[in-house]
Amino acid sequence: MTITGLSAFPLTPLHDDRVDERAFAGLVERAAAAGVDSITALGSTGSYAYLTADERRRVARLALAHAGSTPVFVGVGALRTSHVLALARDAQDAGAAAVLVAPVSYQPLTDDDVFGLFDELTAAVEVPVIVYDNPATTRFDFTDALYARIAQLTGVASIKIPGVPADPDAARARVDGIRDAVPPGVTIGVSGDASAATGLNAGCDAWYSVIAGTLPGPAVALTRAARSGDAAAAVAASDRLQPLWELFAEFGGSFRVIAAIAEMAGLVQPDSIPRPLRGLDAAARERVGRVVRDLGLLPS
Repeated sequence: MTITGLSAFPLTPLHDDRVDERAFAGLVERAAAAGVDSITALGSTGSYAYLTADERRRVARLALAHAGSTPVFVGVGALRTSHVLALARDAQDAGAAAVLVAPVSYQPLTDDDVFGLFDELTAAVEVPVIVYDNPATTRFDFTDALYARIAQLTGVASIKIPGVPADPDAARARVDGIRDAVPPGVTIGVSGDASAATGLNAGCDAWYSVIAGTLPGPAVALTRAARSGDAAAAVAASDRLQPLWELFAEFGGSFRVIAAIAEMAGLVQPDSIPRPLRGLDAAARERVGRVVRDLGLLPS
């Protein structure tokens, strides 16, 4: 399959240190009903690294059961290649449309380590593979040369890149440079929600989105504007959300902020993220609540 459009990354909420299956199913149904192009379960927003293999298998099946006709991608990153392969085969058997893999490790990884991971994975599964480049969490930096090497593997369908430069010309040059390095048919997906409009306008094929997993409406509108060629409308949609992007930057990323929003909206239970992670403190939550209410993203 060709991976394009908006992929929503829902939280995997916990309650009393157990996966809150009802809340997770509700997030998946909410995203699907809003018209996202795909749902990615067990990405970084989905706390995959904190879940047991059994929990991950259950979450993948819940996503597939509640997504309706919306394709579901499943994150299968793990410390050991054998574990990645087992999770990937399980996701494939469950009906996942693709698997998403970040190179996760305790010891620092080399380019050869990472290439070897994807080489073994693509040989073991038939579903498309999405390369998940997330240096903020993995502490591994892909080079364009490594993108090119991995993208030559049969089965690699898309590369999820970090945010692009804010300047539109620089963003276009960045996307063009990656596209020149990888084979035709391997799509490029932007992440870092603040970069979505710029990345899509610069030629990215997809947006791998945190907010779409909790607040799918604004993400769908932004994506549709960009993909219809209305670059100005996409930028305007992103600019409207600038106060939210600023909170993401201030609080060290989107994860704690989006969890707080989901909790405030009643979509998940309080204290929904896995220990040892702690949610935002009361003052920060108050600020987040004020921003999302002012933006009309939560009831007054």
